Amino acid sequence: MLATVASCVGLATAAPAGQAQGWEPTQPIVIVVPAGTGGGADQMARLLQSLAAKHQLTKQPIQVVNKPGNSGAEGMLDVKQSAGDAHKLLISLSSVFTTPLATKVDFSWRDVTPVAMLALDQFVLWVNARTPYQTAGELLTAVRERPPEAFTLGGTGSKQEDQLISVLVETAAARRIRYMPLKGGGDVARALAAGEVDLTVNNPIEAEALWREGKLRPLCVFDGRRLEYTAKLAHGRSWSEIPTCMAQGIPAQYLMLRGLFAAPGVTPAQVGWYVKLLDRIAELPEWRDFMAQGAYRQTRLSGKAYVEWLEKAESFHRVLMRESRLTAAP
Repeated sequence: MLATVASCVGLATAAPAGQAQGWEPTQPIVIVVPAGTGGGADQMARLLQSLAAKHQLTKQPIQVVNKPGNSGAEGMLDVKQSAGDAHKLLISLSSVFTTPLATKVDFSWRDVTPVAMLALDQFVLWVNARTPYQTAGELLTAVRERPPEAFTLGGTGSKQEDQLISVLVETAAARRIRYMPLKGGGDVARALAAGEVDLTVNNPIEAEALWREGKLRPLCVFDGRRLEYTAKLAHGRSWSEIPTCMAQGIPAQYLMLRGLFAAPGVTPAQVGWYVKLLDRIAELPEWRDFMAQGAYRQTRLSGKAYVEWLEKAESFHRVLMRESRLTAAP
């Protein structure tokens, strides 16, 4: 059985304010999203875009471009190949670790410039609200009672975070679960609501609207502790009322990076300008509301602390991908 895992969550410290005197953008800023529209990275990028414009935090507009091809490698390589361009950013998830291992694409997070961790994102086990399953234990029992691959788990892309967690779920169930790759988190949530798949491990922000509409039901969260948000969100329930998956018979924890990188070769002053911009955005009530809406772990890092977290997370993913047999053949 795969070992219980945790995604380096002990490294949380507050990010220092950036010092960026003497430089500011002189042309539109492009945020490349290595995933489809509607997913967590896309939503976060577009929120940064709208808040910067609404509060006039930058003289230049922010543009969001989705490049999900080849499990996000298209977007990663675009930023890697934009050396010295301080106006191009990558908003990343943990695919910066998984995609190179799964595809052997010529990319590493070290090829670009770390700017800041925006937050850590959660994963929740979801089912269609029309199904009878009220707990993860009930779902596991149903999976065990059916033939292998009778249940289908929909997830974003192949050999990325969603498929990693699907391996952990089927290990707990001791039964094969068919994995269906889809373009993005929004597509995954819609597929579950439509009954096209049986379960998902969507991030909270990707599925909360359909939960409020009564179309989806959360069963457990892949964290070592319950979510901290106590406000009632859907059907008289809060994020904090969802049990951990570990308490429901699935021995797995996983938190995902929501981070920002710049192109290679940018200067410390340019990085510092972006860190300062992110600090200002993080103080806005709209950002705090978004953090609560999506049940994010509010962990922010920059500088040396961010690089150290990335190093440890890379090692963690290398082990997890190997144990899950999702690495590309040599």
